[in-house]
Amino acid sequence: MSISKGLVSLVNEVYSERAHASPDIACSTVVASSAGYTQEQLATLPVGANLGMSCGNPVSSARLRKGEAVLDLGSGGGIDVFLAADLVGSNGVVVGLDASKDMIDLARQNAKVKGVRPPHIAFAHASLTDDLPIESNSVDCILSNCVLNLLPVAAKASVLKEAFRVLKPGGRINLADVVAIREMPPHIKTDMTHYVNCVSGAVTPEEYKGFLMDAGFDEISLIDTGKDLTACSGPPQERQSAPGEQCCTQPPAASAVKSNLNFREYAASYQVSASKPCKPASPVSATVLKNWWYGYPEVKSTPTSLAADDVATLIRDPTKSNKDFTVIDVRRNDHAGGHVRGSHQCPAQTFYDNAPGYFDKFKDSEEVIFYCQSSNGQGPRCAGWYQDYLNSIGYTSSKAYVLAGGIKGWMSKYKGEDDLVDYD
Repeated sequence: MSISKGLVSLVNEVYSERAHASPDIACSTVVASSAGYTQEQLATLPVGANLGMSCGNPVSSARLRKGEAVLDLGSGGGIDVFLAADLVGSNGVVVGLDASKDMIDLARQNAKVKGVRPPHIAFAHASLTDDLPIESNSVDCILSNCVLNLLPVAAKASVLKEAFRVLKPGGRINLADVVAIREMPPHIKTDMTHYVNCVSGAVTPEEYKGFLMDAGFDEISLIDTGKDLTACSGPPQERQSAPGEQCCTQPPAASAVKSNLNFREYAASYQVSASKPCKPASPVSATVLKNWWYGYPEVKSTPTSLAADDVATLIRDPTKSNKDFTVIDVRRNDHAGGHVRGSHQCPAQTFYDNAPGYFDKFKDSEEVIFYCQSSNGQGPRCAGWYQDYLNSIGYTSSKAYVLAGGIKGWMSKYKGEDDLVDYD
């Protein structure tokens, strides 16, 4: 494993552990207050959203406006996503990306508590070391809070290039991050306790500015906010080394004590802002995520496929009723082009959030059969979500299936047979 991949894996491991830890509300509140959050802001958040991992408050200085599209890089429990969503309103969109699946799961739980859902607020699992799953020219403002310092140096540069790509012309970034203000000695630079606590991975203001300029940004500003990094770092996350990297051999906590580390001597909390030039003008994307389903959990189940002939037999059997089977068309806009007679239209984009309601509607059917255009994507996905829901509540009287070939296969086989095909 390379050093860079080892660092990424280590950071993901540590922050996944933090996602599972019981929240220390008192400590997290102290840290957030030190970082610049007001008590009024914190009072609007679900309990698990503030994990005490901030080094600033990027939302407060982002100049967010109603209807804007916002992206949060490294969204954690969702603190900045939820605060940004309150500012952009119901017509705005806020997407949080995080490399830790456990953090994404936590943020989605917090969103459920707050009563918000995609597409207004979405959390997607994505590595910041790869291309972002975001459409080009789709975002008005990018936020990030104490995250870029955790990336390997090359990834710091690449994620800022990706940030430039996804911003609309005239869009802006507003980051809170830890920046190195002097050269760190080797025992700090190579200590993974200091790395995962956002210190030893920091780069200088000059390096940061260079990354932004290389990405294409202008109106670049880096301001030392004077925030107390000792408070922001919280209790140390003890780690000796990333896989493949030589670090100190003594326990990290002991290393910190021996060095008598004063964070303020080596690093500071900065507000980093920059803009994407308005010209040249580029077409703006109406959606943020490249695929809407990135904002939802991955499917766990793999429902069985049913051949078109088997479904046709069910429909033509006069002894069968909706207690035996139900057919669901998950397409959104092309239902009128022909559909399985008697099928219910339930757009895929609504299915995960409304699973309890769909369950109440279809739970008495032994076989719930899903299809889309070719049954290669949204049909199996919704069938899987439905089966996942059934499994989660221990319900075994109904089961999800997929119509093999989707409506394309169905129409090629049964077009003109009025007992099997219907039109709106």
